[in-house]
Amino acid sequence: MIKLSWALVAEHVDEWTGDDIAQGAAVLEARVSAVVDTSGMKPETVQHWRTTFLAPVVDSLRAEGTCSLARGELWSKAAGPLLACASPVD
Repeated sequence: MIKLSWALVAEHVDEWTGDDIAQGAAVLEARVSAVVDTSGMKPETVQHWRTTFLAPVVDSLRAEGTCSLARGELWSKAAGPLLACASPVD
């Protein structure tokens, strides 16, 4: 079991718990995207935000996060105003 938590500085905090890190990454991406999409930013700013902040965190979760969690270790990654952390749950 994995617990994944994330925060957008001064905006939004959320979490997900489950067994599949790929599903967790998809949930993180979808929920953060929903917040960004409704933020009122211009479309080009939303795209920049996704590319610069969201994509690096999700990609790291899928790669380094998967390896860390498989070893029973914690994982975290920050990019700009986005911070995500994952930990194994017994």
